[in-house]
Amino acid sequence: MEITSIPFLNQEEYSYFYSFFQDLHTDDTQDNKRRKLDDDDFDQDFNEILNFINDQDIPNSIFQMPTSKIEIPNSDFENRASEMADWEQGRVRKTRISSPVGSYGGGAAEDGGVRRRLWVKERSKGWWKYHDSDECPDDEFRKAFRMGKSTFNMICDELDLVVTKKDTMLRTAIPVRQRVAVCIYRLATGDPLRKVSTLFGLGISTCHKLVLEVCAAIHTVLMPKFLKWPDQNRLNEIKTEFGSISAIPDVTGSIYTTHVSIIAPKTNSEAYYNRKHTNRNQKPSYSTTIQGLVDPRGVFTDICIGYPGSMSDEQILEKSALSRRSKMGCLRVVGNSGYQLKDWMLVPYTHKNLTWSQHSLNQKIDEVEKIGKDAFMRLKGRWGCLQKRSEVKLQELPTVLGACCVLHNICEIYGEEMDADLRFDLYDDDMEMESKDISVNALMVRDSIAHNLLHHSQGLDL
Repeated sequence: MEITSIPFLNQEEYSYFYSFFQDLHTDDTQDNKRRKLDDDDFDQDFNEILNFINDQDIPNSIFQMPTSKIEIPNSDFENRASEMADWEQGRVRKTRISSPVGSYGGGAAEDGGVRRRLWVKERSKGWWKYHDSDECPDDEFRKAFRMGKSTFNMICDELDLVVTKKDTMLRTAIPVRQRVAVCIYRLATGDPLRKVSTLFGLGISTCHKLVLEVCAAIHTVLMPKFLKWPDQNRLNEIKTEFGSISAIPDVTGSIYTTHVSIIAPKTNSEAYYNRKHTNRNQKPSYSTTIQGLVDPRGVFTDICIGYPGSMSDEQILEKSALSRRSKMGCLRVVGNSGYQLKDWMLVPYTHKNLTWSQHSLNQKIDEVEKIGKDAFMRLKGRWGCLQKRSEVKLQELPTVLGACCVLHNICEIYGEEMDADLRFDLYDDDMEMESKDISVNALMVRDSIAHNLLHHSQGLDL
């Protein structure tokens, strides 16, 4: 370090400085405390000193700081930093990523802009990158997502405008294909979010958010296209197809209601209490419902989602839009014994000692009813999240269940066959119906259909 010599002051100079500081000390003594000079007083006093120095021609070099730098040995600091880095790397590997935006003002980083950087945890995306590549066979992709790549690409194209997010200064946006894949995989397998997070290289909370966002997009964009009430031409086709299957005239759909297990709600939990599931599981069980009307292909044409599991099939039907639609006429629905016989609802005979015509009608009704039940079997078989107790909040659950029904329709329309090992047997879905007065006209219509079917079958035998 360079040391600069400073000459001694003469007697006159010393007297001036002594008297100046003596005055300051005298003021403090009179106030009986040490006062602090504010910035203005300090500047004024310092300027007086500088003026005096200029008048006395004292060299400026006296008040200049040394130009040489003070070097502090940093070997120990570097060693400690290296040890801390090694220890931190052993705990969690983290990387510092650059923002896609060049600078705060929007300039490019090459032009000198400052990039914002964010510490994020490194996660492997190898599983998803493989399934999203051409190396992954279509059969393997279908096993993970319950559909082929062409159907998956169609869904991504339809949802692109709604699901796409913009890059931010902190990170690049998750691609649309990955967003849709996270949702479909979660619905298809029902795997825990921790496993989904590992496979796709994303955070657990991010995966949960993506599932809800994509389900909402499916409800908004795809449901009006793939799950809608058929027009008159399609209704005539449905009646003809059901007629060729069962010989029952003017059937517009097969109805069925299934239950999805849920966590006990914090409020009004008794409404969702499912007695049959409780008896089978030997512990309190709660559920919500999905009522669906399907066409001969097993495609949903009408759904009603979210009513409590303690309600009977008939109670749900009365509150659904399908019941209001029946008042418009031109509707005949076939269901099981959990529904009440109506002018537009055809159910089997339940009393004993059936006649031959009644027994024959029950067989035909079973054939139509099986179409609806098989559709729900494929619905729950494809989308494993419906087989387990759902952890989704009750207010968000209808959107998720509706997305499963829309994806089911897409698979059925595009001919996506379900693997045999995914078959799921429905159980405990039939709820007892409260006995009510049945319309006399409904009884006469059912007897007439049974009579005509018997003669129709005898005519064919002849």
